[in-house]
Amino acid sequence: MARIAGINLSDNKQIYAALTAIYGINFSSSKKILDLAKIDSAKKVKDLTEAEVDEIRILIEKNYKVEGDLRSQVSQNVKRLKEIGTYRGERHSKNLPIYGQRTKTNARTKRGKKITIGSGRKKSADKT
Repeated sequence: MARIAGINLSDNKQIYAALTAIYGINFSSSKKILDLAKIDSAKKVKDLTEAEVDEIRILIEKNYKVEGDLRSQVSQNVKRLKEIGTYRGERHSKNLPIYGQRTKTNARTKRGKKITIGSGRKKSADKT
């Protein structure tokens, strides 16, 4: 089991997919890292040598901000938006979607599970 940036990578996955378990590395950056290290992206993690793992580790530490550093930078950015009173900061503090999505019916992941009373429409008279 390879350990890179404080994350244990799964042995049975291909290395390009396993690297995405690290916060801050997506598929495209994973491919770039493996191209720079001259490692086959289809290779499984368990088949990597220690030299290859060290080379990947060095490339990530040198070129990418990952895990704790990136998480702290993101939280500082959100805190700054809240302090200066921007619209995005207000949306963050109210725990609502930031980028203009609809909130009347969707946004359950942001607003949480709430029991709805109905559709919001008034019922028409029973029989006339």
